[in-house]
Amino acid sequence: MHVTFYGAVREVTGSMHLIGTETNKILLDCGMFQGRRKETEQKNRVLSFDPQIITNVVLSHAHIDHSGRIPLLTKDGFNGNIICTRATADACEYLLNDSAYIQESDANYLNYKTVRSYLYGLLTSSDKKKKSDSDNEKIKKILKSHRNTLNTEKINEYIEKYHIEGIRPLYTVVEAQQSFKYFNGYPYLQPVTIGKDTTCTFYDAGHILGSAFSIIKTIENGRSYTICYTGDIGRFDVPILKNPTLNFHEEDRDIDLLIMESTYGNRLHEPMKDLKQQLKQVLIDTFNRGGSVLIPSFAYGRTQEILYFLHKLYDEGEVPRRPIYVDSPLATKLTGVYGEHPEVYDMETNEVFLKNGKNPFIFDQVRFVGSVDESMDLMRDEKQHIVIAASGMCEAGRILHHLRYKIHNAKNTILIVGYMAQNTLGRRIQENGETYEKSGRKDPPPQLRFLNKIYPLKAHVTRLGGFSAHADKNEMLRFVKESNLRIKKIAVVHGEEDQSILFANQLENEGFSVVVPRVGETVWIK
Repeated sequence: MHVTFYGAVREVTGSMHLIGTETNKILLDCGMFQGRRKETEQKNRVLSFDPQIITNVVLSHAHIDHSGRIPLLTKDGFNGNIICTRATADACEYLLNDSAYIQESDANYLNYKTVRSYLYGLLTSSDKKKKSDSDNEKIKKILKSHRNTLNTEKINEYIEKYHIEGIRPLYTVVEAQQSFKYFNGYPYLQPVTIGKDTTCTFYDAGHILGSAFSIIKTIENGRSYTICYTGDIGRFDVPILKNPTLNFHEEDRDIDLLIMESTYGNRLHEPMKDLKQQLKQVLIDTFNRGGSVLIPSFAYGRTQEILYFLHKLYDEGEVPRRPIYVDSPLATKLTGVYGEHPEVYDMETNEVFLKNGKNPFIFDQVRFVGSVDESMDLMRDEKQHIVIAASGMCEAGRILHHLRYKIHNAKNTILIVGYMAQNTLGRRIQENGETYEKSGRKDPPPQLRFLNKIYPLKAHVTRLGGFSAHADKNEMLRFVKESNLRIKKIAVVHGEEDQSILFANQLENEGFSVVVPRVGETVWIK
């Protein structure tokens, strides 16, 4: 029996590992690489194996860096099932559909800008004159069928006519929707057959709604093997969700190989108890400047957590009750998924909200933005407000358009509430913003390029690290040391190289046998 590591090894995104036996090929996650388009394009488009050889997929949770390439798998000959918890199956219908929609929308927008520039160049060259505003408007009218609606048919026609290099989405909405029929959702603690002589049992990982530790047991040549795949490990003593599981059934405790994440392998989070006070201060400071707060947020998990804290602050009268806009149709739908699974909420959420007949995530000041026109109007709204928009790493979606309207205004605040992977716009905003703040904001503001334009980063950038849904170093150590698992070997994955290596060293100091695999490396279980 062996495991080959194909993604999220010595990096954070693109989670994908393949368990191989004589009779089964079980894929753990099928995640999307996130980062610079040119660097991730090829990595995402090419799977390292033929999808037809895969027996089944075990999906740890619904986040796109773990699930985002499933439509690629299912459209290219995969014949198995995608095994996950019920909440994960519910959420993936929205997340994968939205991923495809964003890819199509972003491809269409970039193709529009490319064709527009090409036509401007033709016009200037042929008429030997400078471009005028009227010329620009004429071309826009050709390429748009409405104020905010692109004429994709006409754009594609020009791409073909002039042999322009266009952008293709990784998969379409139709292809994403076709993948849904492969999903099978199961409850925690129920063994599920996933291959010949092979079962999987899910335990609550506490990361997001439906996230799971996967205990995979198989028999090969008369010997039994057990793998525990953590996916992403949640935090302890945080609102809404229960703690990560520490007590496993006796028959699931002997682990030949633990495949565990290391996102925060050498870092500690701020105490969760301080988050509400820190969020309160950010809001007050921004509103005192006359600005608005822009929160790039994962639609699943982080958005609901932010709404939870804002609800408490508003109910307690701790901050001015400015309008809160959730500008993400996906987040709106996923907030509904949270509402459908109150059985996984922790005791505090039950005591503070449910017993008082309140929905933790919906209250008077919250508005869920649906249409593109509504979103565009909100972007131009100069009245004070809070916007929560996807995507969490600022690589796609409506957040980019809010940024282009707010990033150059020093009254506003961009509030970072989650992990920003290397080579993402979110990481560049975070690092440049923190450097600018440390300089006293006296130097010229950093210049950031996105949506084919350069913007000065004048808005304040604040990071609240305690909002992370990932366990920090001490919490991950708590999992391996305080759980009742008996672990023979650990493979450290899902962390930037320095974090994975430092965490592996820490585990070795605790007496564990550890490996930090490289892409394509195979670890044999003997």
